[in-house]
Amino acid sequence: MQQVYSKTGALLLSITLLVSGCTSTLVRDDVKRTAGLDGHCAGSEWADNSSLAILPVPVVAFFVPHFDLHKVSSEAYLSRCGASTRVVNRDVSVNTMACIPAGLTRIITLGVWQWCPAHVTWSADVLADGPRPAGSPTDDHSKPQS
Repeated sequence: MQQVYSKTGALLLSITLLVSGCTSTLVRDDVKRTAGLDGHCAGSEWADNSSLAILPVPVVAFFVPHFDLHKVSSEAYLSRCGASTRVVNRDVSVNTMACIPAGLTRIITLGVWQWCPAHVTWSADVLADGPRPAGSPTDDHSKPQS
């Protein structure tokens, strides 16, 4: 009975270590700014994080380094929230857990190419356009006065 628990424990430990290494953080601001915020922006989508062997020779490609065909960068996702000077409290992470079953494409192509669908999530707070003077009206002055 002792051996069954040790095999189960080893299996759970290996799965935990495998899953924990599948998420990488591209940007994370540790300082949390709360003053002057205009809104919050967040989202997620799937991205192509495929790679190709530097030396695309079948079987040899298993042993050579690969380069990314589509580089996943934080700027592309944070720009959806606004200008880079107005975005604070940023957090962008990439989850490559779906690359594990998609690794079959590397075996089929004999190491030359690997398809990797990555799930990118981002969130940020957006600052207001500019500070408003105290006591200034917020409605439009182009309206006729009655």
